[in-house]
Amino acid sequence: MEHESSILYGPVNAIAEQFGVHVPDHVVMALLVLALSSIIFPLAARNFSKDAPGGFQHFLEFIVGGLKGLLEEVVGHGASAKYLYIIGAFATFIFISNIFGLFFFLQPPTGNPNTTFALSITAFLYFNVQGLRKHGLIHYLKSFCGPLWWLAPLMFPIEMIGNFARVLSLGMRLFGNIFGEHTATGIFMGMLPFVVPWPMMGLGIFGATLQAFVFIMMTMVYIGGAVAEEH
Repeated sequence: MEHESSILYGPVNAIAEQFGVHVPDHVVMALLVLALSSIIFPLAARNFSKDAPGGFQHFLEFIVGGLKGLLEEVVGHGASAKYLYIIGAFATFIFISNIFGLFFFLQPPTGNPNTTFALSITAFLYFNVQGLRKHGLIHYLKSFCGPLWWLAPLMFPIEMIGNFARVLSLGMRLFGNIFGEHTATGIFMGMLPFVVPWPMMGLGIFGATLQAFVFIMMTMVYIGGAVAEEH
């Protein structure tokens, strides 16, 4: 099957080739997500008001409040103040990237494993760094040794393998679901272009939201495990 590309892939690379550079399509789309986020949210924030909040402000406050509540419940008291920004960044980037799959002239960056594994590696490094900062190197490594010292030679490699496997779990789950949804949508819309689009778009929005939620929820769980007091 011929690889589809976004409407911006050709123009961007026409410019990039002048400098001897090739920009993959998923990178073009990821940069578009960052550009849109950097423009839309600051512009919207200019119209925010405490006295007369608009509909978009209410929606964002609902989302932020939900993320704060999840962090407090999953990670622990005070977690929303510490981890809201990284979780919010993951949620925003992944959701907008997933939504790109609904438009025939765009491609979802999360439909490429390079993007999803970049996200999963970032999450992996972040929650391990938080664990190291909270407990120190020695105590953090001890948490992988199990409750009994004489089981440490067996438990430590098993726990470390499980820890590194989280990169694969986060990256492959997101890539597989978005790639599959985008491929299936394209096939059905090609077969029944006048019947399928609206139901598939509704399903696509639900899938985009669900996959973003699963990624941030798993990241919260991993952060919670890394900074747990029993370490």
